[in-house]
Amino acid sequence: MSSAVTGLTTAQAKQQFEKFGPNGLKEEKKNPLLAFLRYFSNPMAWMIEAAAVMALVIGDYGDFSIILTLLVFNAILGFWEEHSASNALAALKSALATEARVLRDGVWQQINARDLVPGDILQLRLGDVCPADVKLISGEYLNVDQSALTGESLPVTKKIGDAAYSGSIVKMGEMVGEVSATGAQTYFGKTAGLVQGAGSTSHFQKAVMRIGDFLIAMAVVLALVLVTVQLSRGEDILHVAEFVLILLVAAVPVAMPAVLSVTMAMGAKLLAMRKVIVSRLEAIEELAGMDLLCSDKTGTLTQNKMTLGQILTWQGSTEDDVLLAGALASKAADRDPIDLAVLNALKSPTEMNGFTQTAYTPFDPIGKRTEATISNAGRTFYVSKGTPQVIFNMCKLAPPDLALAQGLILDLAKKGDRTLAVARAETQGAWRLLGILSMSDPPRPDSRATIAAAEGYGVAVKMVTGDNAAIACEIASQLGMGAHIQPAGDLFQGTKPSPELAAQVEKADGFAQVFPEHKYEIVKLLQDRGHIVGMTGDGANDAPALKQADVGIAVSGATDAARAAAALVLTEPGLSVIIRGIEEARRIFARMTSYTIYRIAMTVNIMFFIVIATLTYGFFPLTPLMIIALALLDDLPILTIAFDRAEVAPRPVRWKMGRLLAVSSVLGVLAVVQSFGLMYIGVSVWQMGRDQMQTMMFLQLLVGGHLLLFVARAKGALWQTPRPGRRLFLAIVTTQVLAVMMCAFGWGVPAISWNVIAQVWGYCLVWMLISDVIKRLLYLNRSFA
Repeated sequence: MSSAVTGLTTAQAKQQFEKFGPNGLKEEKKNPLLAFLRYFSNPMAWMIEAAAVMALVIGDYGDFSIILTLLVFNAILGFWEEHSASNALAALKSALATEARVLRDGVWQQINARDLVPGDILQLRLGDVCPADVKLISGEYLNVDQSALTGESLPVTKKIGDAAYSGSIVKMGEMVGEVSATGAQTYFGKTAGLVQGAGSTSHFQKAVMRIGDFLIAMAVVLALVLVTVQLSRGEDILHVAEFVLILLVAAVPVAMPAVLSVTMAMGAKLLAMRKVIVSRLEAIEELAGMDLLCSDKTGTLTQNKMTLGQILTWQGSTEDDVLLAGALASKAADRDPIDLAVLNALKSPTEMNGFTQTAYTPFDPIGKRTEATISNAGRTFYVSKGTPQVIFNMCKLAPPDLALAQGLILDLAKKGDRTLAVARAETQGAWRLLGILSMSDPPRPDSRATIAAAEGYGVAVKMVTGDNAAIACEIASQLGMGAHIQPAGDLFQGTKPSPELAAQVEKADGFAQVFPEHKYEIVKLLQDRGHIVGMTGDGANDAPALKQADVGIAVSGATDAARAAAALVLTEPGLSVIIRGIEEARRIFARMTSYTIYRIAMTVNIMFFIVIATLTYGFFPLTPLMIIALALLDDLPILTIAFDRAEVAPRPVRWKMGRLLAVSSVLGVLAVVQSFGLMYIGVSVWQMGRDQMQTMMFLQLLVGGHLLLFVARAKGALWQTPRPGRRLFLAIVTTQVLAVMMCAFGWGVPAISWNVIAQVWGYCLVWMLISDVIKRLLYLNRSFA
């Protein structure tokens, strides 16, 4: 619908509103109750629920309460994580303009920006946030800052026929335009739509589910074997049900999600001390495994501050002459970034003392230069700076001089520099070229060292920028990133995602002239190639890629939209803080891996030992009370594993489930042999009674379990690994002292002699050394590397 310059009538606007809806971002409403209940419907939850039902059937309300509490805790934790993720869309909404000046019924009026419709005539002035996509139809020009949308580091000039995007900010000029798109159909709205559709499944979540599936499969098989055998022996069904409950409680690592989450939460506190705020816990694990970092250039690798570079003089002038004239042709009050860069380059502000600016013409897209009339010591002269071609024409350069000057400009452009020419006239119109100023957005001082450190840790860095390829190549060269910079338009124009395109993206050192949808696709294609991808950014244009990335990193000073979409937020300028984050994340991952290996091995040990011992000797090797005490004494100290010392892996780390399950299963089988061997000695050699036998096996499983944790802590030998953290060590010692007291004095279990306790400890220590040797042999095997 075209409304020319008369604007829409109220009736027309109402009709358009009914057709296109409000000028806002749509958000899918989810039923929070259904979202919460979903966390009770997955294989791990089903097994925990089955254990709770069995406890209820046999009337064991204590176990039922404990299991139910853990189940609800895990559901609340997952629900809260999902709820927090929805903040990205809310932050994008808050960036939209709230009011707009439109022509309705032939009268200019202020209306709520949500009521704008396509066809409205809209006025844009200095300081306005454009509330919709607009086609400019009248006025001289607009200078708009759209860096938060496109990544361009300087304001962009718009003229009649150009488009002004929703969310861009008017820096200079005044124009009238016709609204072409509102809400989700705007450039800004499509960016928000990408954020809403973005997101990848956490490797942490996948790992926990695979471990759960592995343990569930074992539990089901063993439960079927036991039920069949025990019923064939004529056992009471409730007695069998009680045993299956014990098996389920032992088999399902109910506390595993909680322990891993607590480990990451404590790690998040450590990261916060290193200026990295974690908004999604799973991102810690992803940061440890990140092998490719896509970094926004403007404001992230560079300072987002125009700086004066090389000064080229012309025919007798000096660098000081060129710089002073450029400064006199600037005005600090206008806050123009180019003017400020020239003024800041002066050795001292006092250099301009004695010079009075009596007239000043600011830069505009038509004249493409500034001009000032200067008074000094009773005489008047004129200075100008601007686009080189305009200044060259003013100075009426001879053809050979013009060719030489244009060659200088071309050389600077190849390096990615922007250029200004500076001229002076003693009388009006008699312009003389003084020289050329080069301008650039320089890299941050720590960027090169940060990139080198990242690559030292096995993390490749790719630049992603909205600037042109020449500027990107120059910055990449300065930072040692490689010069294979691909213009995004060349890669994605009319091309659907494919393995060939993904391979091209993977080989590139960086990308130039990038739009938000390009960043989003770049991240997805790299993920399709098997990479764990990090993405840094600071603007709303980065939000879709930040959310889609495995590790979305909002840098210091980022917009609210970028912070909400990111999993990590840096509170210190520059990228060096990311290196500290990677180091801490890899320590956290090492703690989680050691606990997971320990937990699986212990589950295998308890499950198989109970089944084999019951089938062999015809009685349970542990009482129900011992099972519960063992679970508590085993897991409570493990919560302190979050404070354990750990090594920093030199390369990215991932959940290698095949290796993890194999190593933990082998250690678990060794533990079964260890436990059954001691029971055999107790029955056949020492000829112990059933009650004392059960107490001895309770102590052996507890002592052997915690010694197994020390074996699982690292790939190397016990004496080559970092000392255990003080809290973990004290917690285990306290637990072991309590267990020994229980067994020696008969607290809740039949008492056994100090001699038997000492023999159990000696037996377990020998087996710890045997297990450590076999573990090292496993890791030396290439198939486990």
